[in-house]
Amino acid sequence: MRQVPIKRLIEKVPGGMMVVPLLTGAVINTFFPDTPKFFGSFTGALFNGMPILAAFFVCMGASIDIQATPYVLKKGGSLFLTKIAIGAVFGIVVGHFLGEAPVSGGMFAGLSTLAIVAAVNDTNGGLYCALMGEYGHSRDVGAYSIMSLESGPFLTMVTLGVAGLSAFPWPTMLGAILPLLIGMLLGNLDHELRDFFGKAALVLIPFFAFGLGAALDLSKVWMAGLLGLGVGLGVVAVTGIALFFVDRATGGTGVAGVAAASTAGNAAAVPAIIAGANPVYAEAAKSATILVAAAVVITAIMVPLVTAFVASRFGSPKDEEIAEAQLEVAQS
Repeated sequence: MRQVPIKRLIEKVPGGMMVVPLLTGAVINTFFPDTPKFFGSFTGALFNGMPILAAFFVCMGASIDIQATPYVLKKGGSLFLTKIAIGAVFGIVVGHFLGEAPVSGGMFAGLSTLAIVAAVNDTNGGLYCALMGEYGHSRDVGAYSIMSLESGPFLTMVTLGVAGLSAFPWPTMLGAILPLLIGMLLGNLDHELRDFFGKAALVLIPFFAFGLGAALDLSKVWMAGLLGLGVGLGVVAVTGIALFFVDRATGGTGVAGVAAASTAGNAAAVPAIIAGANPVYAEAAKSATILVAAAVVITAIMVPLVTAFVASRFGSPKDEEIAEAQLEVAQS
């Protein structure tokens, strides 16, 4: 049977193993949203990326050497603090001019402090880990154990000046990093398990990416229009540039920094939660939800492309790992 070079064609797209399955899932969800229910069973399960993400975390965690813990704290802490600092600056500056209410008219109608802060504050952890699995050090994945602190509405509330109205439950915080910790434990107790699980991580990327895309609705981008596009591109540009330099300042190539310049899918739920906790944001929450959802889609598409470019231009940590491994073999 004649072979079709599907893998080679996909890999010609920057970040193809992430982008192509993600867009495929998004297109199916946008035009055929009932597909998972229609087929059900194993086919329907493919549209849920969470179990695959959990398995991905275990596999990537197994490939992390426990001796890299200081690196994880430095890398994750620096990216986390930079992302939150950017959100705080936007909150203070934009909030000074707009307050709690959204812009009422003109080309920026619907834009609000709430929308900007919610879009900036929360990093798409699954996207980051998948990109690090393809372009970064395995230990860079562990940095998300620190960045997972961004999840939920709490830090957005702090940034908006309403801290204390809601708290992030510690079981949920622990649950976000537990698969990674289990993988780290297994990989460090048994190096054969490290090799076994580590090889599986790359295979899981297209499956997880498809599940991630299947949770996105491309019509949200159309509803938000150019403003939604601008918010998404703004998140990638502003946070990407800052995180790029912070990553390089902490010994990285910049790849991990730009890979974190995204908006998490659960950030789209933050405006409604904020409005429920403080009614003063009720007016802004409706348009903010659409804008943040657009930012999720735009950043999910753009960040892999930008990350692939940075990796090709400034060097991927993955290349360093290969060089180190070849040096060890030569010396032995």
